[in-house]
Amino acid sequence: MAVVIVGTLDTKGEEIGFTRDVLEAQGVAVHVIDTGVVGEPGIEPDTTAGEVAEAAGTTLEDLREDADRGEAMEAMGEGATAIAERMHEAGDLSGIMGLGGSGNTSIATTAMRALPVGVPKLMVSTMASGDTEPYVGARDIMMLYSVADIEGLNQLSRQVIANAALAMVGMLTNEPDVEVEEKPTIGITMFGVTTPCAKTARAYLEDRGYETIVFHATGTGGRAMESLIREGVIDGVLDITTTEWADEFVGGVLNAGPDRLDAAAETGIPQVVSTGALDMVNFGPRESVPEKFDDRLFHIHNPQVTLMRTTAEENAELGGIIGEKLNAATGPTALALPLGGVSMLDVEGEDFYDPEADAALFDALRATIDDDIELIEMETDINDDVFAEKMAEQLDEYMQAAGVGP
Repeated sequence: MAVVIVGTLDTKGEEIGFTRDVLEAQGVAVHVIDTGVVGEPGIEPDTTAGEVAEAAGTTLEDLREDADRGEAMEAMGEGATAIAERMHEAGDLSGIMGLGGSGNTSIATTAMRALPVGVPKLMVSTMASGDTEPYVGARDIMMLYSVADIEGLNQLSRQVIANAALAMVGMLTNEPDVEVEEKPTIGITMFGVTTPCAKTARAYLEDRGYETIVFHATGTGGRAMESLIREGVIDGVLDITTTEWADEFVGGVLNAGPDRLDAAAETGIPQVVSTGALDMVNFGPRESVPEKFDDRLFHIHNPQVTLMRTTAEENAELGGIIGEKLNAATGPTALALPLGGVSMLDVEGEDFYDPEADAALFDALRATIDDDIELIEMETDINDDVFAEKMAEQLDEYMQAAGVGP
């Protein structure tokens, strides 16, 4: 097995060669994938740029002739991904690294995101001190800021690159001394304003022999859960907090995309879904909220997070969307409605208390879901222990009936 290094050898050959040397000095095998398009490689690769282009269904000559940087980066990302996936499936890839600016960061992390959680992934990048979400996505990618541009070897770049290489060695050679007990695994979604519900439900399920993985419903959290469902890591879902759909529909910053709620439905695993934090849309600092929302109701969660109350009209639309998502389920599915409020802020005396808006959400869900979706309604808010335990109990029943319970 080898550590794969993905890099543009026409511009970063010296730096990637140094990375390879540090790894090999530690007894680690290395496989270099060249993703450079314009010039000749500065060191000899194990997989050539031409082979990368071919893996993407094109040729290096065509990419050079077209001279479209965006098209070339996309193609080399696809090719590097195909090669990395093939090596992983064959048992030839132990970890993956990349070095570069925005171009190779995009290429290398595309390949990294295609590999399973747990495979060591490390990107040394000039982009690591900014918005890394486009590169990291919902995967366990470690990003190390290069401090200076990755252009030549000097006292600074040698130290940063060597640290990165040794960090990769550490991940490969130090097996964690952790006992792993095989248990059916439940994915749970949580937000700050639904934390009591998630904690109570998690305790209930763990007492009955399940392992739980809690996902923070911040967009990437929802995408991570969807991905792990498709990979077979998660056996059942307690989707308490579907707030990411409010951001997707209204235009907040913590959306998980239009595929949120699809994975459990398509794979047929048991799921119990609720309406946690659908009373809010998330933005950054107050001054970052688009002007079109100036007349709306806000709650300043902290200096970096501004919450905006959803309206009755928006909630009605959201109810229809989520209801249709549930109708597509191929496995046992329940919808749990907390009639007393969908978050800590949506209870009497708090900023987002709005029974009319909640009623619009609940009415739309009732009107949309098919008869085979089990409906649970309780006159409590979402964070009441009784509501949390009812959802967990229902999911446990589904898991036991499906033969995937403890």
